[in-house]
Amino acid sequence: MSKLLSANSRVSRFLQTFRSCPARGFSSVSLKGRSCLTLKDFTSEEIKKMLWVSADLKHRIKQENEYLPLLQGKSIAMIFEKRSTRTRTSTETGFALLGGHPCFLSTQDVHMGVNENTKDTARVLSGLCDIILARVYSHSTLEELDKEASIPIINGLSNLYHPIQILADFLTLQEHYGSLNGLTVSWIGTGNMVLHSFMMVAAKLGVHLKIATPKGYEPQKSVIEEAQRLSKQHGTQFVLTSDPMEAAHDTNVLVTDTWVSFEKEEEEAKKKRLKDFEGFQITMQTGSVAKPDWTFLHCLPRKTEEVDDEVFYSSRSLIFPEAANRKWTIMGLVVSLLTDYNPKIPMIKF
Repeated sequence: MSKLLSANSRVSRFLQTFRSCPARGFSSVSLKGRSCLTLKDFTSEEIKKMLWVSADLKHRIKQENEYLPLLQGKSIAMIFEKRSTRTRTSTETGFALLGGHPCFLSTQDVHMGVNENTKDTARVLSGLCDIILARVYSHSTLEELDKEASIPIINGLSNLYHPIQILADFLTLQEHYGSLNGLTVSWIGTGNMVLHSFMMVAAKLGVHLKIATPKGYEPQKSVIEEAQRLSKQHGTQFVLTSDPMEAAHDTNVLVTDTWVSFEKEEEEAKKKRLKDFEGFQITMQTGSVAKPDWTFLHCLPRKTEEVDDEVFYSSRSLIFPEAANRKWTIMGLVVSLLTDYNPKIPMIKF
């Protein structure tokens, strides 16, 4: 079995993946003024530009100790209908690190949906802030915010997509493997917003995607159809199955997420769900049919039913670098939507 990279050697390998040639074509890609509700709306080149900017900020700030006040004088309104550890912390610390001011707004802080409609909230915040990140229950809330606001909207998580998580996941894999093109990612779990976002991005980065869900827990039909179209367009493999071991076979990356809702479920419903997911826990046995260099991702929070401790805390697990990269990819996304910034490092290898 190949020895996996240590944290320090991952950074070293990451830095070696910078291309010495100029990034012709990418410097001209501008995302300024756009919203990001789903990565379905972005091309391969645009997603790569987001990741390149994120890698650039991480290298210049973390490795070179540069101070980059790119968001000096700007503010972000952070609307959170759902609680959060990574999204809130990464956005607040990242925006502040770039010289901007983050403003956290929970359901106890704003009138949206209670004494004021979404339309009015969007218009008010457009006059007070430069960008809005919203973590909401319904994707339609984001769509209404985007329709009524005159500033960019970022999806911090909805019932349909979680784009900022996927940017962090792919930056983490790029750092670890040195490139993304040709990798196989296998999702073993439920068809949710994180999986939907994987499905909208993988093919655009040349990544093969295999999905195993129990029957009745598949991704949405419209998302499947779009993923199939993208796979055909970009020449990648896209597999749907109900067999976890089939999905894990010959893969580079095993990924899962929470099967049970973040919110409280009826005990009987929870028992049924756990029964439906029997055999879907990721273990070293699951990894035994994967490639020798297989790794593991989970967006957190995690329960042991989804992945056992042996895998979760092993050297194969990239979960903590993945969580840390939420900060750099949020920073990269916000900088891309608010400025015309072009990275100073050479283009990273995709």
